[in-house]
Amino acid sequence: MNNLEEKTLHSEEIYSGKIITLELHEVELPNGKQSKREIVKHPGAVAIIALTDDNKMVMVEQYRKALERTIVEIPAGKLEKGEAPASCARRELEEETGYVCESLELISSFYTSPGFSDEIIHVFLAKGLTKKENAAAMDEDEFVNLEELTLKEALQYVKEQKIFDAKTIYAVQYLQLQEALTTK
Repeated sequence: MNNLEEKTLHSEEIYSGKIITLELHEVELPNGKQSKREIVKHPGAVAIIALTDDNKMVMVEQYRKALERTIVEIPAGKLEKGEAPASCARRELEEETGYVCESLELISSFYTSPGFSDEIIHVFLAKGLTKKENAAAMDEDEFVNLEELTLKEALQYVKEQKIFDAKTIYAVQYLQLQEALTTK
């Protein structure tokens, strides 16, 4: 089958919240039949692999209501309307960790769940970290504990499912690959 496109015949906004919008789309499939698609619209996000001078990853432990538990993650946050991903990454790094960085490099961007959502995450590598005395405040509904982990400790957290989300596992594996490439 050459053309895999699903043509939208009708779409309806079901819910619009602070972070997401849920739409119901009626589509025509490539074979001419019709189906429905539930689509989550998201403004996009950033995630930051923040490395200290002694090569530790700055992480945040936070409670995730959807999971009913805490997990350890790399700092991350959603893009504000019209905000450039690099600006958002610097803002989120400071708000969540109190750190500012000298260098910020885009590593990759990827869709988190393309089967039902258009959320894209831009992953940055931040180096040259400095703890800021009067750092920007976190959102009033955000509570985190900071952790600084070696790559070995982060890999153990993955095994123990303390690190249990895709963006953070991606970050750990990215650093693991970089380490393997530099030791060859």
